[in-house]
Amino acid sequence: MKYSIIVPVFNRPDEIDELLESLTRQTFNDFEVIIVEDGSQKPCKEVCDKYTDKLNLKYFMKENSGPGQSRNYGAERSEGEYLLILDSDVVLPENYLYAIEEELHRDKADAFGGPDRAHNSFTDTQKAISYSMTSFFTTGGIRGGKKKMDKFYPRSFNMGIRREVYNKLGGFSKMRFGEDIDFSIRIFKAGCKCRLFPGAWVYHKRRTDFRKFWRQVYNSGIARINLYKKYPESLKLVHLLPMVFTVGVGICCILAMTGVLIKVPLLTALGLLPLLLYSLLIFTDSSIQNKSIKIGILSIRAAFTQLTGYGCGFIEAWWKRCVQGKDEFSAYQKNFYK
Repeated sequence: MKYSIIVPVFNRPDEIDELLESLTRQTFNDFEVIIVEDGSQKPCKEVCDKYTDKLNLKYFMKENSGPGQSRNYGAERSEGEYLLILDSDVVLPENYLYAIEEELHRDKADAFGGPDRAHNSFTDTQKAISYSMTSFFTTGGIRGGKKKMDKFYPRSFNMGIRREVYNKLGGFSKMRFGEDIDFSIRIFKAGCKCRLFPGAWVYHKRRTDFRKFWRQVYNSGIARINLYKKYPESLKLVHLLPMVFTVGVGICCILAMTGVLIKVPLLTALGLLPLLLYSLLIFTDSSIQNKSIKIGILSIRAAFTQLTGYGCGFIEAWWKRCVQGKDEFSAYQKNFYK
């Protein structure tokens, strides 16, 4: 068996249906699929049963322990030479596995990952969120498959690793969020070769509304500080940018409101101008890329949600972990652990 595709799932049977359907259309067929139900109240077993005659599929139900431990559970029950880690909210183009196979034949890698894209069927909100997560003007294209400001770290929505390396590193840690970056850091520390496979991209649905998107990026900001506490050298300038942006937005809002209260138009303009210019930049770029003014408008909200959500999580985690000295469990028992 060449590849084992491992997918943890929590209350998302409809997403699994779309992912499995896309797997039936792969042009490379030497793979198995491991679905690990992580204590869901809405299980996807009936969905998986529909594909037992179309795919080499194994379904497991376990108690909730978070995505990292669920991936480890699936890895222990898999047979492939390479483990492919996917999120349940992705859909694969038909040449996804073929692209991985081609890259590995061209140049071997211990671990790898690919970028993500928005499908035409996605909602306008999903397309706006996808834009904000892949645009140069928000995250530097780090998740968009372009050149980036730091070396490439595979993410769990689209990650591959040799089984030998996976076993050597002991799989994913017990971190509730940021466990994929933690794993990537350990891959590099072990001296393994890790590459971006530009052609092995996936359609990634991400969150379906801005409230869920805020929570996602907020948790990512928290995870970055938790990673810093484990690996101080992992914190780079690029990781501080959303925090700087968030503080800047706060200062601009204070200036604008103060100008209104004391009736000083110049002060109001100084506060609003940077926000308006950035909004115009996002609107113009997204509207051109997506060929939609509506998505351009939604992308403004998505960009501010992404950067300020991450920034707020980062600042809160810095205060709790670095100033108050709390450990990960005591600081976030209600958020991450049951």
